[in-house]
Amino acid sequence: MKHTQATTCPLDCPDACKLLVTIEARQVVRIGGSDDDAYTDGYICGKVRNYAKHVYSENRLIQPLKRSGPKGSGQFDLISWDQAYSLIGDRIRRDLERHGGESILPLCYGGSNGKLTQDAVDARFFYRLGASRLDRTVCAAPSGAAYSAVYGKMPGVSYQDYARSKLIVVWGFNPHASGIHMISPIQQALQQGSKLVVVDPRQTLLAKSADLHLPIYPGTDLVVALGMIRWLRENGWVDWAFLNQFTNGSEPLFDAAECWTLDRVAKEARIPQASLQTFYRWYAETNPAVIRCGWGPERNRNGGSAIAAILAIPAVVNKFQRAGGFTLSNSGVWRLDNSSLVQATPPKTRRINMNLVGETLLNVKDPPVTTLFVYNCNPVATLPEQNKVLQGLRRDDLFTVVFDQVLTDTAAYADLILPATTFFEHDDLRNGYGNRRLGTVNRLIAPIGQAKPNYEVFGELIQRLGLAQQDDIIDPATWTQSLVGADSYQRLLEQGELKPASGPCPIQMQDVVPGTSSGKIELYPASLVTCSAVGLYCYIPDPVCSNQRYPLALISPSSPHTINSSLGYLRHQSAVAIMNPADAAARQLTTGQRVRLFNDSGETWVTLRIDAAITPGVVSLPKGLWQRHTLNGRTSNALSPDTLSDIGAGACFNDARIEVAAVPDP
Repeated sequence: MKHTQATTCPLDCPDACKLLVTIEARQVVRIGGSDDDAYTDGYICGKVRNYAKHVYSENRLIQPLKRSGPKGSGQFDLISWDQAYSLIGDRIRRDLERHGGESILPLCYGGSNGKLTQDAVDARFFYRLGASRLDRTVCAAPSGAAYSAVYGKMPGVSYQDYARSKLIVVWGFNPHASGIHMISPIQQALQQGSKLVVVDPRQTLLAKSADLHLPIYPGTDLVVALGMIRWLRENGWVDWAFLNQFTNGSEPLFDAAECWTLDRVAKEARIPQASLQTFYRWYAETNPAVIRCGWGPERNRNGGSAIAAILAIPAVVNKFQRAGGFTLSNSGVWRLDNSSLVQATPPKTRRINMNLVGETLLNVKDPPVTTLFVYNCNPVATLPEQNKVLQGLRRDDLFTVVFDQVLTDTAAYADLILPATTFFEHDDLRNGYGNRRLGTVNRLIAPIGQAKPNYEVFGELIQRLGLAQQDDIIDPATWTQSLVGADSYQRLLEQGELKPASGPCPIQMQDVVPGTSSGKIELYPASLVTCSAVGLYCYIPDPVCSNQRYPLALISPSSPHTINSSLGYLRHQSAVAIMNPADAAARQLTTGQRVRLFNDSGETWVTLRIDAAITPGVVSLPKGLWQRHTLNGRTSNALSPDTLSDIGAGACFNDARIEVAAVPDP
């Protein structure tokens, strides 16, 4: 008998959609969006609409596996959970005795953004072991640092309010791939005569409908933002009364912007002065105006300063009114204390930057990482310097555990593989970082095979390694109540979701205010000045200037087919690199040709497509590719440096500089 049940999508996307899932004969037969949710509005992305293909895939891991062949061979034997727990326990005890807790490294990111399946019992386990701590800097570290310092994570303009804005600026964000519920209100605004500006090196689907597309060169977002701030001051658009009352640090900001004239910005960003001036003038003259700042601008050496400068723009001219201001992340709407879930104090052990995992596995010796525990993550597909990561995983003395739903590229190098549940097979809690709702993730079906949720596995390991304490709790219902409070928990049970006190469409600087310690917008925050490697708002030149052998910038934007690398194995088409016609002609390359993208870090072989939608000097290859998607088993990450951004020590994927050449026919 069919029945329909509501749940929340916890995958790494801003939208946190409210789902309606149809169950028949204890199986998921249909997944759709809820009509009674204004944000989800009855529709969801194709990735989740077809998620049952993943749940019931023949590739699902259904029993623990132990490696029986060489690392990377994919040869494994079936074992029991009891055997798996014993292998992990024996190895960890050995490493603790020989090298200490810092030889153990947990490696996780955003495979599931649930509140109960990450940074809960898993953190309890690794904290009590005294393991090395992971700095999750592969995404959102520079933007998070800038956002916290400038606004204290003040919530942004709701997507619903975009329909009321007269000017929408989408900067480094592609909603068709990474948050489709932004598209509808933008379309409504355009139908009402509003203007749309898209800042992106590619002519995305959204850019094709824009009134103005600025295809800036990767890494120059900072100078475009500082150039706007200088232009606004020079042309008399600064709201001095607002700055004096509600901000600190405007003068140092203006000083940093002073050298970025229109001419200089145009040359650095490789776009016409006229386009810049049009953008700046439209923004100055139009009210309400909103900036949707994405995560694209942070993926380079200037990432932290770029985000801070973009976020400063609305304050300079006071765009804070209905449908005006900015949106970055709304994760700060819900400030949930997870200490009751962790029940352990973070140890004072070393911190490992996630972007340097390859380097760490190969060269850190005091102590070396000898046990790597990978969950909610596929580092071979998502981390920079892919060849370093692969070389590190091949170490004979490294014991790697991969806890996942399918045999990922990383799992092929594991010594032990554990089968994980999908979000239809366990209970969880999820808040959006675009959408403001906090919703329950409900167990709808029994786990496939012997798959287990994270909190059950880490709870069992705590018991087996003698780390348990008398007051330990492993119960999703109790955790959820402790996170939201007794009164809210009752509403959560009845409604399946909670809405923030500020309402669905708060007005910035009225309904929501900065969460900084001063209560003001910090335009030149001391925390960013002291942590920046080169100085806040100080532009670091393009890597091409120091290495002219690789004159093309490689970007790896999000794909509409994957969520980071999740679900990538369901995509069977080979990867395609996109290049501008002028760059292709200079190299005598044609569409459909096999090409080699290369630099000193590595190379990847793919098929080429020539398209004017990509700006000259730039090559695009999608993020989240698996090794099977390229001709030589290497992705764009084989070309990405493990250098770090100016603020937040974030990944610099878009600083990859390459050359492209034809691959000879076999």
